[in-house]
Amino acid sequence: MDEKLQKVLARAGQGSRREMETRIREGRVQVNGDVAKLGDRVKVSDEILMDGYPVKVSEAGESRRVLIYNKPEGEVCTRKDPEGRPTIFDSLPKLRGERWIAVGRLDINTSGLLLFTTDGELANRLMHPSTEIDREYLVRVMGEITDENIKNLKKGVFLEDGMAKFTDIVDGGGEGINRWFYVCLMEGRNREVRRMWESQGAKVNRLKRVRFGPVFLPSKAKVGRFVEMDEMEVNGLCSLVNLPQKPISAKTVQDKKDAKRQNSKTGGKKRPKGFDWQTSDKPEFKPKKSGKRTFR
Repeated sequence: MDEKLQKVLARAGQGSRREMETRIREGRVQVNGDVAKLGDRVKVSDEILMDGYPVKVSEAGESRRVLIYNKPEGEVCTRKDPEGRPTIFDSLPKLRGERWIAVGRLDINTSGLLLFTTDGELANRLMHPSTEIDREYLVRVMGEITDENIKNLKKGVFLEDGMAKFTDIVDGGGEGINRWFYVCLMEGRNREVRRMWESQGAKVNRLKRVRFGPVFLPSKAKVGRFVEMDEMEVNGLCSLVNLPQKPISAKTVQDKKDAKRQNSKTGGKKRPKGFDWQTSDKPEFKPKKSGKRTFR
């Protein structure tokens, strides 16, 4: 079965479909020795080069990996930073012929759950507004928060880039001027959570994403480390965005050994010594669980 070239390249993890269309227009892609044109269709058996380097392509769902990464504060969501700051890609496992694609972004001062995948089509659908996937954050705000403020945030507040609202807000506890909340929203605009609280005269001093759709941040994914989703979990994500699912393969003894070794390593740099609010068990930095929520 043949498919559009830009779709095959995106699935191979080379970037979004729009980025691939641009590269095709620029003449940077060759198929079987000929410069490709926008609209060309290819098969998995075709030889595809981008900027002179071979691209590893596969059937839909054949090469599809997903990582759950626990981003620490201080990392930027870019592949290379001109200022030399650490990036979210520094701790990920190396790939050949494909690359990791981040599903969305978190600003430098926000920590928590980020998804990475080798499947560009899966990444595109997870990020597209039409899928209406909710995001949940744990946030600590400084300021006097009233019932009226909560009502405003759930009803909707006007920001410079349009209306925004939380679909739900659950009290996470706290005393004095600092309080914790679990909040949920259906989009991921730049600094949206922070700007919404600022509209009510409050300041966010801690922000961590704990869930993306059905995916929760697992406890074994320590700060700065990743956990790879298994085939069944990946298929669940694909089902959410109407992508074909990959048949579950029977695991060999070697597969189980590799998985055990992978879980013991889980990548990432050593955390610096000293206090870390994200993993501390100190009572003042441990919000209460939100309990039964009205959102997923």
